Amino acid sequence: MDANTILRIKPELTRFLHQFDDCFGRVTTRRYLDLYVEGQLSHLPRKSIEPMADAVGEPPRNLQQFLSLFRWDEAAVRDRLQQYVARHHGHQQSVGVIDETSFVKKGNKTACVQRQHCGAMGKKENCVVSVHLGYATPEFHTMVDGELYLPEKTWHADRIRCREVGIPEAVVYRPKWQIALGQYERAIANGLRFFWLTFDEHYGSKVSFLRTLDGFGQNYVAEVPVNFTAWTKRPAVLYREHARHKKRGRKKLYPRLKVKNNRRVEVRNILRYSTRMRRTKWQTYHVKDGTKGPMVWQAKRILVYLADENGLPTHPHHLLVARNALNHNEVKYFISNAPEQTPVEMLLRVAFTRWTIERIFEDSKGELGMDHFEVRKFLSIQRHLILSCLSHVFLSEFCLKHRGKKSGTNGLPGSYRDVLAGTTLGSWWTMFPQISRNDRCAIDVNAKAQCQILAEPSPQYN
Repeated sequence: MDANTILRIKPELTRFLHQFDDCFGRVTTRRYLDLYVEGQLSHLPRKSIEPMADAVGEPPRNLQQFLSLFRWDEAAVRDRLQQYVARHHGHQQSVGVIDETSFVKKGNKTACVQRQHCGAMGKKENCVVSVHLGYATPEFHTMVDGELYLPEKTWHADRIRCREVGIPEAVVYRPKWQIALGQYERAIANGLRFFWLTFDEHYGSKVSFLRTLDGFGQNYVAEVPVNFTAWTKRPAVLYREHARHKKRGRKKLYPRLKVKNNRRVEVRNILRYSTRMRRTKWQTYHVKDGTKGPMVWQAKRILVYLADENGLPTHPHHLLVARNALNHNEVKYFISNAPEQTPVEMLLRVAFTRWTIERIFEDSKGELGMDHFEVRKFLSIQRHLILSCLSHVFLSEFCLKHRGKKSGTNGLPGSYRDVLAGTTLGSWWTMFPQISRNDRCAIDVNAKAQCQILAEPSPQYN
């Protein structure tokens, strides 16, 4: 935003920020909230502390201390922000999107930095990684939480190094899926409700994560890796020992699987060899119109069974397989715990709507300078991430009010025969209330898909 726009929206921004007054101990501390958010919303090409402070004639050290030393409750700011979003943007068709992003950093003094996979660079790089929770409705999407990922070997195991950058003793290594789960539970406690939850294969591969969400009654569509396993037919379970077969020795635990049973199969082999999957016909769908023309994918679905924490079969889950209509080697696999009557169109639409979090990251970095921070302390970075969420909520509301409401469309995507009539996967919202069991998106369609290397033929699976 340029200076004239900032001046025009200043009264509205002041009212928005006023609700966070009691999260700051002193008025002198509170005034820096305005300066920081205005700096992130400004037209400055670089939105680190020094240029933001220089733009308003403030000593940079004051803004640095606002992040690092001044006493204010950043957790209360986050909670108040989530409560605000729940109150003003609650929707029966809302979705939660879990993803991570990275910030390239030099040296080894920045909290949580290490050489690791950097999504921003598409390779291993010296960077900091943070896990985020996005929130989306038909007309509004924003970021509602962000948290630094603490590497286990290079940071968690070296508490001296942690103390040097202000990482509290209570902050320990947690896998990214546990960080995401904590963010989800926190958002629910603050009143946010997600119709669907969605995430990529890094999170989808964590069966404990899926079980926990299932226990919460949360609908999800999760991308899974090619070696994710499931039963194509429910295995037989023994619930008690038959009297004729009782033997001496250690007592067996029940219920348990029968010894002779069908085995779990990798999803890539289910696609290739399962009789039920092979009999299911591919349906072609117009996903969206991209910059290089229409994006067309083919999909089919069968019901499968996952293993619970005791190795026993769960209730039926959807296995959705999608392949690029122009490149059949480009295949994606998704697991969903949605009700059995959920149509393929809906699952596919949810699976291909992770673009919202990608757009949120793009806006947060490009418009708000979320990746411009030059601070090194743990608390400073955490506060910066929370303030970036706050700025993004205001930016999203500003864009929503000034772009006008879009005319609605009539529900789910059609098959390829409907493409000329304009039916796309982008039209999905009106079907949500009909299929959800609770009030509860998610693949960047331009991301590089996993290519499948099919094995030599093996015996048919059910």
